[in-house]
Amino acid sequence: MPSGPRARVRKIARRVQVAAQYERIAYGRRAPVDESRVVYESFSGNGMLCNPEAIFRALLAAPDLAHLKHTWVLSDFEQYAATIAEFADDPRVDFVEAGTHTYYAALARAKYLVNNATFPQQFGKREGQVYLNTWHGTPLKAMGYDIPGGAIDTRNVVRNLLSADYLLAPNDDTRRMYLDGYRMTNIYRGALLETGTPRIDRQRLDDAGSARIKDRLRAGGVVLDDAQEVVVYAPTWRGNFYAPTNDIRQLRTRIEAVSAQLDRSRYRLLLKVHQQVYKHAVSDPKLREMLVPNEVPTNEVLGITDVLVTDYSSIFVDFLATGRPVLFFAPDIDDYQANRGLYLPVAEWPGPVSRDVEGLVSDIKHLGTQGPQDPAVVYADRYRAARERYCGREDGHAAQRVVDVVFRGRQDPAVVRGFADGRTSVLIHLGGMLDNGITTSALCLLDNIDHDRFDVSVTFGYTANPARLRQFAKINPRVRLLPRIGGINGTKVQVKSLLSKNQIIADPRFSHQARHRALLREEWVRCFGHARFEHVVDFSGYSPFWLKLLINRPGGTLSVWLHNDILAEVGNPDRSKAVRESVSSAMVLYGLADRLVSVSAALDEVNQRGLADLAPAAAFTYARNTINVERIKHMATGAPAPTDHPEGVPTDEPTTQLSGPVTLPEAVARLMAVYGADDVRDEVERRETLSTVLPPLPGVRTFVTAGRLSAEKNHTRMIKAFARVHQEDPAVRLIILGRGPLRERLMALVEELGLTSAVNLAGHQNNPHAIVANSDCFVLSSDYEGQPMVLLEAMVLGRPVVTTAFDSVRGALPEGYGRVVERKVGALADGLRAFLRGEVSSLPFDGEAYNRDATLEFYRAIGVDDAGAATPDSIR
Repeated sequence: MPSGPRARVRKIARRVQVAAQYERIAYGRRAPVDESRVVYESFSGNGMLCNPEAIFRALLAAPDLAHLKHTWVLSDFEQYAATIAEFADDPRVDFVEAGTHTYYAALARAKYLVNNATFPQQFGKREGQVYLNTWHGTPLKAMGYDIPGGAIDTRNVVRNLLSADYLLAPNDDTRRMYLDGYRMTNIYRGALLETGTPRIDRQRLDDAGSARIKDRLRAGGVVLDDAQEVVVYAPTWRGNFYAPTNDIRQLRTRIEAVSAQLDRSRYRLLLKVHQQVYKHAVSDPKLREMLVPNEVPTNEVLGITDVLVTDYSSIFVDFLATGRPVLFFAPDIDDYQANRGLYLPVAEWPGPVSRDVEGLVSDIKHLGTQGPQDPAVVYADRYRAARERYCGREDGHAAQRVVDVVFRGRQDPAVVRGFADGRTSVLIHLGGMLDNGITTSALCLLDNIDHDRFDVSVTFGYTANPARLRQFAKINPRVRLLPRIGGINGTKVQVKSLLSKNQIIADPRFSHQARHRALLREEWVRCFGHARFEHVVDFSGYSPFWLKLLINRPGGTLSVWLHNDILAEVGNPDRSKAVRESVSSAMVLYGLADRLVSVSAALDEVNQRGLADLAPAAAFTYARNTINVERIKHMATGAPAPTDHPEGVPTDEPTTQLSGPVTLPEAVARLMAVYGADDVRDEVERRETLSTVLPPLPGVRTFVTAGRLSAEKNHTRMIKAFARVHQEDPAVRLIILGRGPLRERLMALVEELGLTSAVNLAGHQNNPHAIVANSDCFVLSSDYEGQPMVLLEAMVLGRPVVTTAFDSVRGALPEGYGRVVERKVGALADGLRAFLRGEVSSLPFDGEAYNRDATLEFYRAIGVDDAGAATPDSIR
């Protein structure tokens, strides 16, 4: 079978598989919630482990809770056969395999859900369920938003935390991880359980318990002598959490080197690897006799451990509760701190930090000597401080307190609620995050909002497409990202009906509408958990699905942005049928929003007239788009003011002067000496763009335009007007930036008019600002615009402007700036001639003042009356 058909078959098979999974999930959610069922999951099913295991055993031992039935999620029944066998005779305990239809049915039907990490993206908590997320340790390494790039990578973690009724927070550091690292402040509506750590209870072993654990290790292949002191080496994972680096060979080399230098009659060195890399370690036969089996609970192993060696793992916090020594072995500590980040400074670590095997061996040998090199003596004060900081609630009864609160409903001062900091919460749907004007406007808005006053979250459909990921990376770092992953938990028929009918939300007369509304409310919970926002914004306004979802929010105002003349968009023949139908379907829903916000006063009037039958006049308002002045200038001119100069480079030296015979490597090296990698990349791209699109032509003046090559931009009129001017003065050229469906037609027109050497359809450019800044006049020939951002950008760059008189142009160009002409070829040609005669002015444009006013308009538009600053008279 050819590769093409084979790929199509695989694609169809995958779609069938996904559709079948959704059908099974939907079926499972029809059943009532089982009030006596508890489902447990640890590390995606990698054993009966961690806090869930400790809570499970506490529940099994409670006579008053004997009615509960317990379901454990395991990833591999064969691997964890011993675990299953342990409870074979207990009718209260059963097991499901992760990812199967029985797994999703169990998640949908159990009253109680207990997880130490995350449920998969299709999980959506149902009404009546109680979700306890215990997490899996106190963080030493940075987490969530505190990691470079962590905002988008932690999307499913944040989604799970928002769905939880309880989050286990055994100490203040874990509390900070939730509220700051994962940004739960203001939007988490559950409770923190400051009860201590159930899994640490399991470390308190008597002699019989210690013997039992040692026997279990031996049964798993570990060689262990009762007379030996147990030293456990427990490093964390490296690389990407979901695809960690396989560094087992390196770990084996290190552990063998340490073992070779220790007295083996006294010490037994064991290796405990992270859950994410265990599959690599277990396949190495040379590690068999020292590798702690994954199914043996870590904290029970710590109960028999005499010395712990780790790096950045939270395991050291658990071990502090034993009072026994912790040693740190971190050869890569400099790189790890720089790339991942640490919450606890190395100067406060409760033990020595070795960078090589020799140093670690020396630390182990000096333990117990009571001399000046004994780590237990040298680091006693740090150890005591760390133990007080992390283990103050670890008294061996943490699991009991959790059971009392969650399962018995008892009141406890350890239950903490309410995590608001006084800021106003806003959720903004950004749209498809395509490289277009709406995305640019949204990103600029996020840069201009006062984040000390507003707690801003954004949502969008997640994709791994590289172009979209680049857009995601541009989002202001103070913004919380809540990307939508997965899909609606309904049957294929239900979802198709939901997506194809608009009236089902607005009109309650039809019996099937209740189910559709319920699906959308369930989808809100699946995406955003219990989060509520005071103000919700659909900044796109074109997607019927997103409008339906946001209409079914649990509270707060809904404002929908209108970036264009909506009726004109519906009737625009240049748009595809699918786009026109989407806009038409979205338009029907506008009346269910609290506010319809056009992006200029003139456009507001247009949309009020066109949509008068769909929404009351009081719903219409406007807010102009903001701009990123500094970014525009930086991209246009390059060489931003450096924040720091390296030693030996005086600040008054023109280090970026690259004239003369300078090679590219020399130029890059010189730029790198002053600026960061991002600035260098921007500067190289800027220079390449100018040399390609706008090569120097002495004596030639350049007109430039930017925008989608579509009917409403009317590039045809512009090219014809330019042709008249070029015939009179050949020393002119026209650069057209942008892509779109009319490109071929416009190229044919250029060729027909004999302008191929004077008109350049340059297509999409990553840095259009550099081209505009180095052109002589910006030209716009549109029939209609929402708010022409390109005019604002041209004014920021001080370019003279010639534009046609579409409805919203007066709201964009200040009085006296540029030349506004009729929407005719001759009039536009006259405007170009006027520029060549020096009659088209460019006035100073205060972009910062404009942004202040436009941002205040945004506040007022969404319903915030008091934005803490003066309000311009122009804002309605």
